[in-house]
Amino acid sequence: MPTRTWTPTFPLDLAALLLPLRRGPGDPTFRADDGVWLAANTPAGPGTLHVRRTDVVEATAWGDGAGWLLDGLPALLGAADDDSAFECHHPLVAEVRRRRPGLRLGATGRVWDALLPAILEQKVTGVEAFRSYRELTRRFGTPAPGAPGLHVPPTPRAVLGITDWEWHRAGVDGGRRRAIIAAAQVAHRLERAAELGGREGRDLLCKVPGVGVWTAAEVAQRAWGDPDAVSFGDYHLSGIVGWALAGGPLDDDGMAEVLAPYAPQRHRAVRYVLASGVTKPRRGPRFSPRDYRAM
Repeated sequence: MPTRTWTPTFPLDLAALLLPLRRGPGDPTFRADDGVWLAANTPAGPGTLHVRRTDVVEATAWGDGAGWLLDGLPALLGAADDDSAFECHHPLVAEVRRRRPGLRLGATGRVWDALLPAILEQKVTGVEAFRSYRELTRRFGTPAPGAPGLHVPPTPRAVLGITDWEWHRAGVDGGRRRAIIAAAQVAHRLERAAELGGREGRDLLCKVPGVGVWTAAEVAQRAWGDPDAVSFGDYHLSGIVGWALAGGPLDDDGMAEVLAPYAPQRHRAVRYVLASGVTKPRRGPRFSPRDYRAM
């Protein structure tokens, strides 16, 4: 099995950097156990990557995609992330940045693996989306090489073979199903978004029917570590940012105004806000999960 060691030249918080790749508890593509395990589709085929931190970063990979995953290790761990021009415009952001110097933005280089779960997370609770992703991955993905119990996400080809009944069984409604199928049909073209990066990459993703600003941002944050990709439209985010930076609730327009000074690194500012632990007060009823399988 191929291995690689790598020494970062910057502070590195391995867990915080890789945790955004986990899609909820029980994610069959992600495991934190003596380091972090990731199962992935790559241009060379399926692969598994195990990363742990000692005095250096030690990585081991399995499968046809092993070499590709090891080649991408520095980018995955934030080596291409340039935060030198970032300016703190709020004491909370400055304090978190001081306390968490290892909080960087990594890039997987893989669009499809981020796009599938992002579409599943549209307009539903996390509980619903994570359940659907687990079921689809375990049933239509492939066992992860070298990592018993993990699965590689379903490929676009596998997704196109899923029947209507199987979608229903996984709790995926018609709107999200159509968006996933539309994305799968042009998935090979969408991988170019990671090469384009920035707004241009997000615009390419938004050409897919059913993929909007929120979904494109969620993919951009993970696939190419986009520092300016804010998840506008998120059910909770504007409230959290509002209470952290403005002392009260905001809508998306208000959040855009508060974050404007941080452009072109608005997502980085959001990451610092989320790392601060500030939350919005819970005053209203929670958004209840729906079970589309019963419909």
